[in-house]
Amino acid sequence: MFIVEKEDFKIRFAEKKDAKSIVKFIELLASYEHLESQCIVTEKLILTSIFDHKEAEVILGELDGEIIAFSLFYHNYSTFLGRSNIFLEDLFVLKDHRHKGYGKIMLATLAKIACDRGAKRLDWWCLDWNTASIDFYKSIGADHLKEWTIFRLQHEKLEALANTI
Repeated sequence: MFIVEKEDFKIRFAEKKDAKSIVKFIELLASYEHLESQCIVTEKLILTSIFDHKEAEVILGELDGEIIAFSLFYHNYSTFLGRSNIFLEDLFVLKDHRHKGYGKIMLATLAKIACDRGAKRLDWWCLDWNTASIDFYKSIGADHLKEWTIFRLQHEKLEALANTI
């Protein structure tokens, strides 16, 4: 079932049968971001985390039956707003299909999902060197939150802190 149809471009929620395609898009995104060494995702992990445990959701954009765009998102919570919102983890459009409006349709679809679910915000991160994406996000009216800094604990540092109690 398609949730958005704009001429030949159609967007739908991913299903279990799409796990292999989701992995492919994540690997392509990792390559684009020069982060291949950090990408350890497998089809089994996708099946378990997204489809069995419902930790995230994926929408796929199809052009004439071929998947050309992918977006992974999940709900987060704003204590100030007192409600859940949507965090966009990944958005990726195949290279040959960029600059044709498909990324904007994907984001508009996420905005609609957020609004339909009562969310007041759609947040995401962008690598600071990715000026093409930054310019795109600004062009659709997104605010660049320069006053925030991202922190992360992972791997050994995460375990080290957990082991302090």
